[in-house]
Amino acid sequence: MNGIAHGPYTGIRWEDLPKELGYCSSMTWWRRLRNWQAAGVWDKLHWRCWLGCANTIRLTGVAPGSTRQRGQPPGSGNWPKANGRGKLGSKRHIVVDASGVPLAITVLGANRHDSTAFESTEAIPAVLGLDRRPRKRPRTLHADNGQEYTRCRRYLRKRGITARIARKGIESKDRLGRHRRAVGRTHSRFAGFGKLRIRFERRLDSQKALLSIAAAVITSRLVDDLC
Repeated sequence: MNGIAHGPYTGIRWEDLPKELGYCSSMTWWRRLRNWQAAGVWDKLHWRCWLGCANTIRLTGVAPGSTRQRGQPPGSGNWPKANGRGKLGSKRHIVVDASGVPLAITVLGANRHDSTAFESTEAIPAVLGLDRRPRKRPRTLHADNGQEYTRCRRYLRKRGITARIARKGIESKDRLGRHRRAVGRTHSRFAGFGKLRIRFERRLDSQKALLSIAAAVITSRLVDDLC
């Protein structure tokens, strides 16, 4: 666990993990990362970090956002950009609450439109609210004009979620204020992990594992402050 936590934070290569600190070999580190991702350990770790203080998670309003990660030669979930310049990478889509706590993470190709990951709110687990009744969905979703599509509004209406989406040519995403700034702050926290500034992992499951570990660390820091 020390080696797995040390790698994403510092961005060090697997083969350069300092064995003087008691870390295992690079292949053991990678196998544990892969096997525990297949077993769902990292997702459970992320959820446990904030379910313990779930009454502080504010599902009254959540906000989605994405950012592109430059990448190495293509692997799973790693596509060229659509502009034809040969740039490689992937997009990290996240959903955060009003405090910036990451609730759901999706990885898609860099040439995929933001609206294609709109259904990532399905990945948010039920949260025990202040009235001791679990909430399975947020009340309001604050999105920029990249999600201003009829099918997105129809999807939210079907799930009983109020849509606050900036309308194209009418209002700017800046009108959504602090809800959108929370997404930007959380993306900056992810960028603080060396292995997440540039995508070095060719395998999609390994990339998702690193994102879940980073989300667990970010959540534990924020939830401790909120509690």
